[in-house]
Amino acid sequence: MSTTNTTAPALPVVEGGWLRPAETAPAEPRWGHPDGLQVGLHPLPGPRGLLRIFAPYLGHPRERLVNFLAIEPIPVGATERGYSELEHSDLDDAEGKRFWSVDRLSDDAAAPRDPLSPARGVVETVDGVGTLTVHVVSERFANGASVAVRLRFREDRPHEVGVSTIALAGSAPLAFCVVTATMGNYARLRRLHLADGTVTPAELWPGFGGSGFAEHAAFGLDRLPRTAAGEVELSATTDEADPTAALYADDVAEHWKYSGLRAVQTWVAADPDPRLRALVNARAAYWASTAPIPGGAAFENVELVEPFRQGREFRFRIEPDA
Repeated sequence: MSTTNTTAPALPVVEGGWLRPAETAPAEPRWGHPDGLQVGLHPLPGPRGLLRIFAPYLGHPRERLVNFLAIEPIPVGATERGYSELEHSDLDDAEGKRFWSVDRLSDDAAAPRDPLSPARGVVETVDGVGTLTVHVVSERFANGASVAVRLRFREDRPHEVGVSTIALAGSAPLAFCVVTATMGNYARLRRLHLADGTVTPAELWPGFGGSGFAEHAAFGLDRLPRTAAGEVELSATTDEADPTAALYADDVAEHWKYSGLRAVQTWVAADPDPRLRALVNARAAYWASTAPIPGGAAFENVELVEPFRQGREFRFRIEPDA
C-alpha cells in the first residue's frame, strides 16, 4: 500500500444530492450530506484511528470538525477495550490504528488499502429512502478484534449518520464493540439529559480536577429517555449561552476554541437491549495538555454500550440548539 503521493488530494464532490470522494485518487475520504452532517477519515487533520464528524451547518469552516468517533472493541472474556486512537499500528508502528474504506464488505476487506483511494460509497434506496453507505475497516486490534463500521446516511435525516458495528472473518469473538463520541470537551458538553432530569460533571464528580479522566458514570436503560417509538435518545449539551464567548487560558491551543452555533449531540438506539447502558466520563483539562477547560470539567466520552450484535446500528445526530 502506498501513501507517498505528494499530489494534493482532490476535494469531495457533490453528486445526486450526496457528498462523495472524487473518482480519481488521491482523494479526500469524506462522505455525507453536502450541507449536513459529514464523516471523514485520516489523513484529514487530527489523530489517526478516529472518524471525524463535521457539521458545517453550525457555521463552521470546512476543516472544523465538531467531534470524533473512536472504535473500542472488547473480546469475550476480556475486561479491557481496544483503543483505535491510542494503539500503535502493526503496519507502521505509528500511533492510531489505520482505517480504510470499502463500498461493500468482502473476503479481502481486512487487507489494508490506501486511505487516499477511498471508496465512493453506494447510493441506493433502503426502505423507500435514498441512502449513501460506506464501510470503514480498521486494522486488527492487539486484542484480536477485527472490525468494520458501516456508515449510512439517509436523505431524510441530514444531521445524522447510522453507525453499525461488524465483526470480520477471523475476529476474536466480541462481547462489546463500543463506538464512542470522544471529544465532548470541544463543545464543553456539561448537561447529560436523562429521563429523570439532567446531570452534570460537577454533580457526578464533585471537586474533580487535574489532567486525567474521571471514572465512567453509568446509567441503565431505566434512566434513559425514550421516544414514542421506544427508541433511546441520549443527548448532551453545553451549559453556556454562547460558547464562542468563553475566556481561555493563554496555554489553550487554538483548535480547542469553540466556533459556530450551540448544538445538541445525540446517540439514538432503536430496539435497545435490556442491558444497554449509557457511559460518560469527563476531563477538567483539554486532552494531551494541562490547559484548563473554561468553566470547569465537561463530558469527554459519551456512548451507548450493549452486548455485541453483528450489524447493530446506533445513530449519531448533531442538531443546532435553539
